[in-house]
Amino acid sequence: MLLRLDDISLAYGHVALLDHIKFQIDSGERVCLVGRNGTGKTSLLKVISGIVQPDEGTIWQQETLRIAYLEQEVPPDTEQNIFEAVAAGLGELGMLLTEYHHLSHEAHAAGAAALKRMAEVHARIDALHGWNINQKVETVLTRLSLPADQLLSNSSGGVRRQVMLARALVSEPDLLLLDEPTNHLDIRAITWLEDYLRDYPGALIFVTHDRTLMRNLASRIIDLDRGKLTSFPGDFDNYLRRKEEFLEIEARAASNFDKKLAEEEEWIRQGIKARRTRNEGRARALQAMRRERALRLEAPGKARFGIDAGELSGKLVVDLRRVSFRYGEQFIIRDLSTCILRGDRVGIIGPNGSGKSTLLRLILGEVAPTSGQIVLGARLEVVYFDQHRRLLDLERTVRENMSDSDYVTVRGRSRHVIGYLKDFLFPPARIDSPVSVLSGGERNRLLLAKIFTRPANMIVLDEPTNDLDVDTLELLEDLLADYEGTLLLVSHDRTFLDNVVTSTLVFEGGGKVTEYAGGYEDWQLQRRLASIEAPSRIRKPATMASSEKKAAAKSARLSYKEQRELESLPEKIEMLESEQAELHAAMGNGEFYRQSSDKIITTMDRLRAIENELKACYDRWEVLEKMKGEAEG
Repeated sequence: MLLRLDDISLAYGHVALLDHIKFQIDSGERVCLVGRNGTGKTSLLKVISGIVQPDEGTIWQQETLRIAYLEQEVPPDTEQNIFEAVAAGLGELGMLLTEYHHLSHEAHAAGAAALKRMAEVHARIDALHGWNINQKVETVLTRLSLPADQLLSNSSGGVRRQVMLARALVSEPDLLLLDEPTNHLDIRAITWLEDYLRDYPGALIFVTHDRTLMRNLASRIIDLDRGKLTSFPGDFDNYLRRKEEFLEIEARAASNFDKKLAEEEEWIRQGIKARRTRNEGRARALQAMRRERALRLEAPGKARFGIDAGELSGKLVVDLRRVSFRYGEQFIIRDLSTCILRGDRVGIIGPNGSGKSTLLRLILGEVAPTSGQIVLGARLEVVYFDQHRRLLDLERTVRENMSDSDYVTVRGRSRHVIGYLKDFLFPPARIDSPVSVLSGGERNRLLLAKIFTRPANMIVLDEPTNDLDVDTLELLEDLLADYEGTLLLVSHDRTFLDNVVTSTLVFEGGGKVTEYAGGYEDWQLQRRLASIEAPSRIRKPATMASSEKKAAAKSARLSYKEQRELESLPEKIEMLESEQAELHAAMGNGEFYRQSSDKIITTMDRLRAIENELKACYDRWEVLEKMKGEAEG
């Protein structure tokens, strides 16, 4: 047993978030904490971590238990760089690794004193068995695509939160608490995190709306509902079945209780006749039933909303013809041709910063392509859910963001704004709150409420699933599955993509965007099949297809020297990548740092030279291919 909660209670005002709950976690468990938005999941994690003290109850834990907690809140700006912020969670070892990181990067200009200090730091890290931890820090930074030397103060909120995730992971606590760890991560980082946590030796409690992560990771589900905590051993699908049975039993019991209460109320209304029976015990029992009914907490309601598909658009919705877009010399999208027809549901997948939102803005006409043509179909009525929620005015209230009056028009009929927002789980007391105080999930629901008042035969959703609870996600999935219009969806939610889209556009690097049939799992399957069938495993520039490579090798338009250069590049790249891998492996071994400073610096210099040489090879390869294409075009 690592930790146990006995009769823990916590309330804010009159709202009881935790009501005499009991919970225990053992070493090696992977526990997923689920519940509707606002039920107190974050508060429970804060109680477990010691940040918040409960009103009542006792917390038992091992004396040497080490806990790390990733909060939902974005950390504040500091003058640290990302490497320093991540290593800061490692105490003395973290400070030593940070110092060594700086010294190694300044080795070129270092004098004798600096090199001597570098050797001293190296020896201390060696004594603390810290080189494996250093490798772990660098691996986590790489997998999360975090630039080690970038200042935290110059980083976005999403990057700063990823830094805190990296810090929690590398500290290797006995108990790891993660509150929505996949927020701000792309699919590549999410799948890496999933694999990492599956092999994590300590215990894990995590909160997430990512159902694929729940299914693949959780060994037990704990459900927080109306202040009570219920444990469901097994996976997420088992939890869904048992939770449904639990709610059905609860509903039948409540129905029987209400029927009995109605009979007793009828008896007491008989007045004199009832008093004549002098059945005081029955009257006291009725009073007790009334109190019990008043204290009963009803199960939270579910969101209810619909989509007005408006007038049918033309058969052709969007036709992209050899569309490219770039910033300076960097291609975001290169030579994309695809046709989107009425009724298509297209998912857009790619790493953060790859250009997914840019593609949506090109289609919506907010930016113009560098080259190529975008043709839009007839009679399009478009609504756009953007990930930054720019349609919401943070200083205005929920009501004011919906309408300038007390009514909104939905599907051709007028509805009072309070009644309409109840369908999106906004209680009347929340209607006049400024949007700035809403949670992320509430803001997403408000934006959905706002855009769904408009008839639309094309819906564009950019990361709509962030912070939505599972019930609302499933309702949105059902609505989109029945939607008769056209859908463009950017999402990192793998289950949501699989349940909604019929095809995917995937950003594969270097501006290359490839279309695949089906959702996320279909894309993964097609990738695996393609890798099995590929004749060569040499990495090629993303913009060059194998047929283009063969054509380039045979080209008569290139000079003899250029043709020979093109033919030699694959072998040269393979040799450089092989040497690069060997150097990385050597540096990952603690023995590497027992060498003299000169040898360490020489190896680091060679690694940087290889990286620069590889970049030059890729750039040259791309130039030669472009020359060949222009000569043949």
